[in-house]
Amino acid sequence: MGLPAIWMNGRITDPSEARVSVFDHGLLYGDGVFEGIRFYEGRSFRLEEHLARLERSAAAIELELPYSRGELREAIGAVVACAGAPDGYLRLIVTRGEGDLGLDPRSCRRPTTIVAAAALRVFAPGEAGVSVIVASTRQAPADVLDARIKSLNYMNRLLARLEAIRAGADEAFMLNARGHLAEGTTDNVFLVRGGVLLTPPASDGALEGITRETVLSLARGLGIPAVEASLGTYDLRAAEEAFLVGTGAGLVAIRSIDGRAVAACPGPIFAQIRPAFEALVRREPGP
Repeated sequence: MGLPAIWMNGRITDPSEARVSVFDHGLLYGDGVFEGIRFYEGRSFRLEEHLARLERSAAAIELELPYSRGELREAIGAVVACAGAPDGYLRLIVTRGEGDLGLDPRSCRRPTTIVAAAALRVFAPGEAGVSVIVASTRQAPADVLDARIKSLNYMNRLLARLEAIRAGADEAFMLNARGHLAEGTTDNVFLVRGGVLLTPPASDGALEGITRETVLSLARGLGIPAVEASLGTYDLRAAEEAFLVGTGAGLVAIRSIDGRAVAACPGPIFAQIRPAFEALVRREPGP
């Protein structure tokens, strides 16, 4: 895509001038929320769903958004127009804002809001699929930090991704404290067994992903049984096929898990869903 385009605190800003204070609590404490959004042919995909999730995340951490949904929609439209490419990736960020050193958020006078468009490639493209390990780093339980809050705190995910890098893998699966599969470091997980599409529920530590919900809907429309179910390492080993989904990653087949080849990559269900998803993002109207 073209040069990065950035809207910050109410106006389009040159990337060289886009700065966040060293006293911003988003930087100091990871205190903030975000959304990753794709746009295709100049249209943001499922924008209302992303904005609604941003509002829920902000409410969960008691962060009052400084801009209305309509104002954020206009800001995103302005960034897409400036991006210089029909397709791309957006990052919408709202931090607690600049405040005093110290954890007390009451010193933060106004949240910092950023919409940035820039190139993003999570995994190398290709049909070979990606390799995944099961990380020792666990997903935090909901009474520590609920995975449905899309916050700026990604430390456990970063540690899990470092495990994958050290192992020579592309991605890492994270289990919860009970040993159930939660998600990848930046994506949701789907497995296939007996022709049924399976994905972990949010109660097991999975993000309520926009792409995840889209895939579940597409599968049902194609006549593919699709359910949320608690899954463990047995299910990973017994899977007939497996794939990752996410706004950044798209839909990506998995070729191996912990060095064991997945039976089919890409599998027949993935081969049905991916073209249906690609057709949907091109035809669905959006702002």
